[in-house]
Amino acid sequence: MAGMGKLFLLTMLVVGFAALAIAEDDYSGLGYTPADLETEESMRALFDNWLPVLEPALEHQVLKGSLGEKEMRFQIFRENLMFIHAHNVKAIKEGTYLMGVNKYAGMTHDEFRGKYVGSKFDRRRAERTSFRYAQVMNVPDSVDWRAKGAVTGVKDQGSCGSCWAFSTVGSVEGINHIVTGSLVALSEQELVDCDTKYNQGCNGGLMDYAFEFIINNGGIDTEDDYPYKGQDGKCLKDKLNSHVVTIDDYEDVPENSEADLKKAVANQPVSVAIEAGGREFQFYQSGVFTGACGTDLDHGVLAVGYGTENGKDYWIVKNSWASSWGEAGYIRMERGVDAVSGKCGIAMEPSYPIKKGPNPPPAPPAPPSPVKPDTQCDNYYSCPESNTCCCVFNLGKRCFSWGCCPLEGATCCNDHQHCCPSDKPVCNTRMGLCLQHKNDVFGTPMLKRTPAKFDWSKFRERFSRKRSDEAETLYASQ
Repeated sequence: MAGMGKLFLLTMLVVGFAALAIAEDDYSGLGYTPADLETEESMRALFDNWLPVLEPALEHQVLKGSLGEKEMRFQIFRENLMFIHAHNVKAIKEGTYLMGVNKYAGMTHDEFRGKYVGSKFDRRRAERTSFRYAQVMNVPDSVDWRAKGAVTGVKDQGSCGSCWAFSTVGSVEGINHIVTGSLVALSEQELVDCDTKYNQGCNGGLMDYAFEFIINNGGIDTEDDYPYKGQDGKCLKDKLNSHVVTIDDYEDVPENSEADLKKAVANQPVSVAIEAGGREFQFYQSGVFTGACGTDLDHGVLAVGYGTENGKDYWIVKNSWASSWGEAGYIRMERGVDAVSGKCGIAMEPSYPIKKGPNPPPAPPAPPSPVKPDTQCDNYYSCPESNTCCCVFNLGKRCFSWGCCPLEGATCCNDHQHCCPSDKPVCNTRMGLCLQHKNDVFGTPMLKRTPAKFDWSKFRERFSRKRSDEAETLYASQ
């Protein structure tokens, strides 16, 4: 620890002197100022201020964990902050892109990659040879589909590896607005839950497969009707049959051609895959991104435009890491690079949906679903439907009191107070987290059980019947 302290002081001196000539205003919106780096106390104060904003499971770990856990996260936060600031000192002088403190600042780079861009993209099956924009010769110098009203608000995929669903839905939302004039937020959760023949929900997928699913299904439901949960779920068949927005086909942009990608984006938002697992990408804040990245595609995003700033060409890319990341949820990525694959592989696998006409008329209201019976715990206790009964008080194998977990097939924790979902069945009662396995680094907060309903009418009926039987027995014996 003493060695780390000396290294910290030395790094602080070097970075501090370099930052002297840079105005505090240059750090506006970056989540910190050079003054926050002056002492360890000021850095700890900054960490405490950022703690409520950090990745939710991370904040929960720190608040519920030991002092050692908080110290470990502070050291990670400090190291990330030094990396961000060292870049910004140089970037402000050179006028390049900036990095900022964000909700990922308490995570190691490996943790970030494993949680947000861990799923690698398998190459799509056979590339489609048709490209409807091949003969387009003249395209505008700049395009922004946000300004044309064809892009919904920035969304947040959370720690579910569903970027492919957000990319797919974004491009379908775009072409639907272009053809019908209506901007409708569509359901990523429907793809996560129901598009499972080739795609794998929170474990990754491909946009082309998702387009095929929407075509074969006859459309896709709205986000309002089938909202996002951030985890794999059971496909809701009644929602699956709600075909609010349809597409007719999809095409792939010719591989490794930024010129062809520009033609496509000039006409509609386009789904693209990129390598987003770099540390520079993790903390991107603003400007035209020129940071290090390769072509190991691991993240699906949406190209919604392009332009030029101070002679630097860029793509406008919508991410799905919430509006607190980057430029209000967007990143401008360098365009026209030497590599044929484009910046971070953006030109390797672009694709877009095709829509030829209006959507089908709204379906008549579905008949009400049959009322599902309560979950019966024993003769007297019951929980609401789709809940799991968890014993609260038992003697031996007999349970005398029950609680309800608001999930189907849940794990009942040994503290008799909490429960965990089936996909994270390990209860860490010390941390208050549900984990996928005992060595899991992250988790979700445990759920609180609610008291089960006791059926007094059944109890009274049985008690009365018992007394009646006893009376009959007594009468017969006389």
